[in-house]
Amino acid sequence: MLSPVGCRLHGSIQSVLLLLCIAMRTDVFLSAFIIFKVLWRCLPIGKKENNVQINEEIRDKELRVISSDGQQLGIMSASAALNLADQQNLDLVKIAPQSKPPVCKIMDYGKYRFEQAKREKEARKNQHVVDIKEVRLSLNIDTHDFNTKLNNALKFIKHGDKVKVSIRFRGREMGHPEIGLDTMKRFADACSEVAVIEKPAKLEGRNMLMFLAPKSNK
Repeated sequence: MLSPVGCRLHGSIQSVLLLLCIAMRTDVFLSAFIIFKVLWRCLPIGKKENNVQINEEIRDKELRVISSDGQQLGIMSASAALNLADQQNLDLVKIAPQSKPPVCKIMDYGKYRFEQAKREKEARKNQHVVDIKEVRLSLNIDTHDFNTKLNNALKFIKHGDKVKVSIRFRGREMGHPEIGLDTMKRFADACSEVAVIEKPAKLEGRNMLMFLAPKSNK
């Protein structure tokens, strides 16, 4: 809590500030606004891309400059290019630092980053993550189970996923790998309209594995 003296001092400061605001002339206000605008442009613009130089960060002797509408403005100094950007209330962004001289474009960098982030978000939303689903067969699988496993695999493949087909060999079954190969071949043939063999059937230890992938739309 403020003391009486503190309250009077606080009130005096408020009064002085109020009088200054009333007495401030229009030209002084405009000058202050311009200074504020310049200082504001020096602040970081959101989250920058890694290693992207903008505005005063660009200190190359010469630049090849592109206007905001894509026109070639030629080669000029960094200060001249920045003045052009300032005149349009836009930013100077280095887009090709490896070129000689480096290429810069005049643009609204904040708007550019916003639109880029929006496009990236849409791309991630529309991107399908490919999963690998597993279908397990047996060496002496009957017709009903075979068709059930086949329908599951077709559903996975049509969804855009890959399918790992596996057969587990038990005991004396290890002496009959050809039966497993024949089962794998029948399964792959049954999926051939929608899938291709990404990795052919191969015995690894006691497991025979085969990978199927969706056919390309091309």
